[in-house]
Amino acid sequence: MKKALITGITGQDGSYLTEFLLNKGYEVHGIIRRHSISSTERIDHLFDNSEIGNKKLFLHYGDLTDSSNLNRLLEKIGPDEIYNLAAQSHVAVSFEVPEYTAEVTGIGTLRLLDAIKESNLNCKFYQASTSELFGGLAETAPQNENTPFYPKSPYGVAKLYSYWITVNYRESYNVFACNGILFNHESPRRGESFVTRKITMAVASILAGKQDKLSLGNLEAKRDWGFAGDYIKGMWLMLQQDKPYDYVLSTNETHTVKEFVELAFKQVDINIEWKGVGVDEKGYDKKNGTLLVDVNPKYFRPAEVELLHGDCSKAEKELGWRRETSFLQLIYMMVDSDMREILGVSIEEYLYKNK
Repeated sequence: MKKALITGITGQDGSYLTEFLLNKGYEVHGIIRRHSISSTERIDHLFDNSEIGNKKLFLHYGDLTDSSNLNRLLEKIGPDEIYNLAAQSHVAVSFEVPEYTAEVTGIGTLRLLDAIKESNLNCKFYQASTSELFGGLAETAPQNENTPFYPKSPYGVAKLYSYWITVNYRESYNVFACNGILFNHESPRRGESFVTRKITMAVASILAGKQDKLSLGNLEAKRDWGFAGDYIKGMWLMLQQDKPYDYVLSTNETHTVKEFVELAFKQVDINIEWKGVGVDEKGYDKKNGTLLVDVNPKYFRPAEVELLHGDCSKAEKELGWRRETSFLQLIYMMVDSDMREILGVSIEEYLYKNK
């Protein structure tokens, strides 16, 4: 039985990866930080299963800022594969806490790699890299493994350090270490402060009368959005290769925030009509003229990433990886989940009752 260690196991990606690896027959270990309130809701359904919790899935307290703790855990667990998914991963928040972001997202990766080196652990290491490395320069799209980096946030800069220190340990110490440069990947498990989840929750909350309208920042920002559940397999495939390389995972298409908004509302039969430009642009329900979306400058980033559009042809060719969920399927999945959680009905049930 292979052993895998996952940092960031309680996050969106960590929870999907845990399910995937357990289904593959792995023994899975996860590092969690100590909180006064539980933060394990994404994996509780696994850990609370008497056949899995403390039998196939084990949780350990730890933190990427604590080198001695990481060294002890690696020695104790002896993992075959390590997936470093932990980070301060919210781009906007990184402008508010740049030093902490660098400490966890950047130097945390170094601590893990150095623990592998010092323990002489024969394992494979996956580093969760990001499309934010590219900075969204329009002239570089579509972006692939050879595209120059130009990060535009403390988060992106910290991830740039993580990327290069992973390459450095691979080349200097022969560590099997690879970077997965993943473009935006979403799901119903996405954190509520991320723009995609903010949009899909707003659709359900507005219908439930719990929210008047949705306020957003740059509506014209373009992103390459995929389903997180599809990207987990790509992570795993990278560590099943004979030699470590870095790979882009993406959908090979891009959409604006405005398109995401339109399609999210369309799932519940609301068509958005836009009026105004720039910060004065607003979205109205085309049927009754109700204001549903507006722009709030407080959500603008100090440095905007305008266009992220990935080219994952290398991963498709060498790993045999393919995204399986379309952009529209992703939006339907997320809206449906939030409808069930907030309104207690599925999209289909809502449409049937309101036709």
